[in-house]
Amino acid sequence: MKILICDDEENIRNLMKRFLAIEGIDADTAENGISAERMLRETAYDAVLLDLRMPGLNGLDVIKWIREEGFRMPIIMISAHGDISDAVTALKQGAQDYIVKPFDPEEVVIRMKSLIESTALRNIAEQGMDNSNGFIGESPEMLSIKRVIAKIAQSPATVLITGESGTGKEVVAREIHRQSKLAEGPFVAINIGGVPENLLESELFGYEKGAFTGATQRKTGLFELASGGTLFLDEIGDMPLSLQVKILRVLQERKITRLGGTEPIPINARIIAATNKALEKLVIDGSFREDLFYRLNVVRIQIPPLRERRSDIPILAAHIVAKYSREMGTKVTGFTPEALEALKNHSFYGNVRELENIIERAMIFADSDTIDVDDLDLRSSSVHISDDGKNQGSTPLTLRDAEKSTIIQALQRWNGNRTHAAKELGISRRTLISKIQEYEIGL
Repeated sequence: MKILICDDEENIRNLMKRFLAIEGIDADTAENGISAERMLRETAYDAVLLDLRMPGLNGLDVIKWIREEGFRMPIIMISAHGDISDAVTALKQGAQDYIVKPFDPEEVVIRMKSLIESTALRNIAEQGMDNSNGFIGESPEMLSIKRVIAKIAQSPATVLITGESGTGKEVVAREIHRQSKLAEGPFVAINIGGVPENLLESELFGYEKGAFTGATQRKTGLFELASGGTLFLDEIGDMPLSLQVKILRVLQERKITRLGGTEPIPINARIIAATNKALEKLVIDGSFREDLFYRLNVVRIQIPPLRERRSDIPILAAHIVAKYSREMGTKVTGFTPEALEALKNHSFYGNVRELENIIERAMIFADSDTIDVDDLDLRSSSVHISDDGKNQGSTPLTLRDAEKSTIIQALQRWNGNRTHAAKELGISRRTLISKIQEYEIGL
C-alpha cells in the first residue's frame, strides 16, 4: 500500500508520513499541487491525502486533474472548519471523504484503509462485469476451483457440479463453457426440476410432426440446440428414472432420436450436470441409476457454501452492488465497514443467492450512496444450523427438519409468495408446492 500526502504545511506532511510508517504503510509527500501531479504521473498510489487550501494549484484543481487523467484511487480531502462548503464541492468533483483540521491521524488511517478496500473491491467487481465474467471469488477454495476449470475446460469430459442451492453452480458451468473450445457455440440450460415429467423428454429430445396429439410440426430438442456448445442439466437429481436410461444412452452413443422419429441424430454438445443432492445416496436408495452417476461423474467440482469461504463475501458484495447500480440506476456504490463486517459474519444458508437478495433490498432502502448495517435485513432464522449439523440447543437436526425450516423462512421472507420463494431456494415452484404439502406447511 502506497499513499501520496499533498499539503503545503511541512509539519502535517511529516506527521502523517511518520504515523503511516508506524502502521506499515509507505507514503510520499508533495508540498504543492504541481509536485503532486508530477508524482502521480510517475508512481502508482493507492490513495491521495490532499489539502484543500494550497498556493498555486489548490486541492479542487488537483482533484479535477486526477479524475480527468483517469486515476481511480480514493481521495481524502483535508479542510479547515471554514472550508466545509468547499469540501462538499470536492466530494462532488470526485473526492471520497474529507477530514477537518485539526484531525486524529489514527482516524485518517482507518478511513483511508476502508476507502482503499472498498475501491479495490469495486474495481474487481466492475472488471468482472466488463469481461462478462460473473465467476467471482479469491478464497483458496475458489482459486482451487478456477485451477480445475482451467485444466478441464478444453477437454470434452462430462462435468458434475455439486453444491448447496445458491452457491453458483450455473455460474461455474458458464465459466467452463467460456474457457472451452466451444465458447463460440450456444450455452443451453434446463432446470430438470422445473419441467413437468411428461414434457421433459420432448424438451430434451424434440419430436417429429405427428408424434402425438398436438404435435403439428417438428420440434428441435435441447440436445440438438446445444450442438457445437454446452448443454447444462441443472437439478439432475430430479431426473425421472424412466428418462435416466435414455440420458445414459446419449452419453454413451452421442446420438439422440426425436420422439416419433426413427433416425438417430449425432449430437456434438458438451454435457455439464449439476445437483444440490447427494447422488450417491440416491443411488443407494434406488432413485438414481448407478451407471448414469458414473457417466456424469467423470470430472467433479464441489462448490463450498458461502459460510465456508467468508473471504469472498466482500468481493461478491461489491460485484452485486455494481451489477444492480447499473440495472437499477441507483446511487449506491459500496458499504460502511460495519455493514461489510455484518455480512462477513452472517451464515448465509441461502449462499450467494441469499447475499444477492439481501443487497438488492438494501440498495432499495439505503438513504445514501453507502449501505449501512441498518439497511441490511439480516434477521435471525428461527432455526440456525451450525457447522456440525446441530441447532443452537445442541439437539441434532434431521435433514427433514432443516429443509422444512429453510422453506418456512423463505416463504416468510417473501410474505408467502411461492414463486419468489422457489427462486430463492433454487427449486421449481412445482417442487416447492410439493414440499409444502409434504411438510404440511401453513402460512
